[in-house]
Amino acid sequence: MAAAAGAVAAGSALVLGELLAGVFSPALSPVTAVGGAVIDAVPPAVKDWAVALFGTADKVALLVGMALVIAGFAGLAGVVEDRRRYAGAAVVGVFGLAGLAAVLTRAQANANAMSLAVFTALVAVILLRLLVRMLQEWGSQAATPDPTATPAPARRRFLQALASGAAFTAVGGVLAAAWRGAAAVVSEARGRVALPAPASAAPAIPATADAGVEGITPLVTPNADFYRIDTALTVPAIDPDTWVLKVTGMVDREVELSFADLLAKPLVERHVTLACVSNNVGGDLIGNARWLGWPVRELLALAGPRPGADMVLSRSADGWTAGTPLEVLSDGRDALLAIGMNGEPLPLEHGFPVRLVVPGLYGYVSATKWVTQLKVTRFADDVAYWTPRGWSERGPIKTSSRIDVPRGGRPVKAGKVLFGGVAWAQHTGIGKVELRVNRGAWQQAELAEGISLDTWYQWKLGLDLTEGQYEIQVRATDLSGRIQDEQSRPAAPDGATGLHTIRVDVKP
Repeated sequence: MAAAAGAVAAGSALVLGELLAGVFSPALSPVTAVGGAVIDAVPPAVKDWAVALFGTADKVALLVGMALVIAGFAGLAGVVEDRRRYAGAAVVGVFGLAGLAAVLTRAQANANAMSLAVFTALVAVILLRLLVRMLQEWGSQAATPDPTATPAPARRRFLQALASGAAFTAVGGVLAAAWRGAAAVVSEARGRVALPAPASAAPAIPATADAGVEGITPLVTPNADFYRIDTALTVPAIDPDTWVLKVTGMVDREVELSFADLLAKPLVERHVTLACVSNNVGGDLIGNARWLGWPVRELLALAGPRPGADMVLSRSADGWTAGTPLEVLSDGRDALLAIGMNGEPLPLEHGFPVRLVVPGLYGYVSATKWVTQLKVTRFADDVAYWTPRGWSERGPIKTSSRIDVPRGGRPVKAGKVLFGGVAWAQHTGIGKVELRVNRGAWQQAELAEGISLDTWYQWKLGLDLTEGQYEIQVRATDLSGRIQDEQSRPAAPDGATGLHTIRVDVKP
């Protein structure tokens, strides 16, 4: 019962802090601050393990893990408080100091967020003391029972308080998650955004770009299905009316750009495939969308990068950074300050109001969401978020391919078995896709037409297979003639390599 008292006290205080943060500090709360600090502190290997195990549900897994750890230590605080006065309060106080320290490490730190961290800890201590005192009164009453009292008043008071606190934690937690996660005000502002017609529309998708294989990955990924990998525990709530992008650093002229300024620019619309560096061979952390935005090279031209600059350090509203080679943002590729995705304003979780989209580079060095600053600098002078964590400075996307159908491990009927999938070599293009059976000779697949050099390509190949079990592998060759790297390597430090391999059980 003492452990339950500690858990309920901590849970109620944290939920109250989250609800108040929705009013006074929407960008940062004690829980999101601690979660962000944990994400920053974990080694790259742990991050890779979490993404591989939980995929895009990694943040939910982190929150569940945090809840279990907090409940465990809060239960311990209740037990020690019951045995020795103020001992449990000291445990809660240590956690409160840790929460305050976490708030101070975040880019969104402000006086309200710091005050909430202290307030949450104080409420947890007060609730812990109250519940433990009720529990001790119950114990004292039980030691000298009154046969006329049924049930014991102290027992009833404690259990009612415990149940009330647990109910508040459960209901308040759901409300806090819905309130903070939905970012209602920003969602409403997003709904009012009317995307202008592009000055340069995306070329029409060729009819021959669809390989016509049932179950294959669609050419354009719906927004709801597009992968999400970032370090933001909660989606930053940014009002487009107050959003400003600053270009600073080694430039002749610092530039500030508002959302209204961006809407008035001659916008470009292009299909671009994005990929996460954590995508394992055959993985699904990759997607293709139609993006609307203003070319970054035009913004940089206004600022005038100075000689010697070779990197642009982009910064998100939550403090995350990416280091992108300056030449990639200045050449002819369609690197965009994107405001639209598949014909609608960017979804909140994909960077609303503005994000970066850079063809040919993994997201960790280019795809900054909720972008608020571009600092023109040098790789020798600045480092981005993932570089000191063991990832390479530059992250060109590696040529790769994937088998989508049939699904590995599922039985298929003997005869002509149709295989299909996607291959990509962003900003280079795919020239050929091949399959081989049981490590035999490579057989060339039918390659569909690409939407552009910056997107993935679909492919298909029918193979005559008799009853038995088969190993099927796929490889791609880009338009320059470079064959996909067949050696198996992990995602760290600059992207996984190897051949996607499935096993097919052919039935009569």
